[in-house]
Amino acid sequence: MRLPQILVLTGKELLWGPKNFVFIMAVVTPIVLSFMVTAMFGGLFADQPRLGIYDEGDSQLTLSALKSTTFKAGEYLTAEEMIQDARSGAVDMGIVLPAEFDSAINAGQTVQIDAYIWGESLVKNRTILGVAMASMVRSISGHNLELEITPVVIGDEESVPWEERLLPLIVLMGIFLGGTMLPATSIINEKQKKTINALMVTPASLGDIIISKAIMGVMISFAMGVLVLVINQAFGTHPGLLVGVLLMGAVMAVEAGLLLGIYARDISTLFAAMKTVGILLYAPAFVYMFPALPEWIARIFPTYYVIQPVVDISQNGEGWSGVMLEVTILAALIVLIGFIVAGKTRSVRERLA
Repeated sequence: MRLPQILVLTGKELLWGPKNFVFIMAVVTPIVLSFMVTAMFGGLFADQPRLGIYDEGDSQLTLSALKSTTFKAGEYLTAEEMIQDARSGAVDMGIVLPAEFDSAINAGQTVQIDAYIWGESLVKNRTILGVAMASMVRSISGHNLELEITPVVIGDEESVPWEERLLPLIVLMGIFLGGTMLPATSIINEKQKKTINALMVTPASLGDIIISKAIMGVMISFAMGVLVLVINQAFGTHPGLLVGVLLMGAVMAVEAGLLLGIYARDISTLFAAMKTVGILLYAPAFVYMFPALPEWIARIFPTYYVIQPVVDISQNGEGWSGVMLEVTILAALIVLIGFIVAGKTRSVRERLA
């Protein structure tokens, strides 16, 4: 492998890639779907998270919440009125602050509060409110305290908003549509036009050619995954961890695309294969769309270990400890598929030689 040759070949891929209809499809489709879903179900144009507060004393937390620009807050005269608004969906979360709340946190004591949650509220809204309140408590008290929030879900807690059900599908499409199709179609075009044979007599090796296509695919796949989450405002509280998972997902997508490109004889064969491969790629997303289905079904498919950490981080506020198992399995799958790609590349190189 030679870096100069790889850079030149990658530049060629990026130059000619946008002229390919597959490139346009891979970029446009997830964006259009994201805007359609967010426009229809309110993800893009949704109001800020709404917090209701019943303060039994005169807490600094209430004053800070009312001034917040991260969410909308309102103070209630009675707990019953606040709970009723949480039940009807007028607020995403309602909290009751005990009279001794400030004195307890100023003394460095961990305080537990009840939070009445509207059952149909977005998970990301609950996460934003929880993180924001914990930050305010630390700021008011000057201590690194943990705010213990006891959730009380009221209303229709079985209803999962459709924007949350559809997000895994759109993210998978953003990552895997371009990640698989772009490298695959590029390799097939090279084989059909016999340009691989021409490149082989230059200083560039077959490995350089494959790596350049992989780099192009990872760049597009990763960028689309990030863009989908930006459009849906679903970066959660650990964006660095989320970006790392997206990058790993992009690598897995490209590895699958390289294998498809190496094995498929032509574009028709590729699209026929994608009908079967598509089931493996997107099946976990359909399990998320229908929560009544058992989760173990999704675990059968490799892409589960991409989308589950994304959902946990972006919607459930999980950190490394919550996604460590899935990410470890994802890393193992990437290494395994990478060995298969390397082995197949060697066999193709020997055949061309």
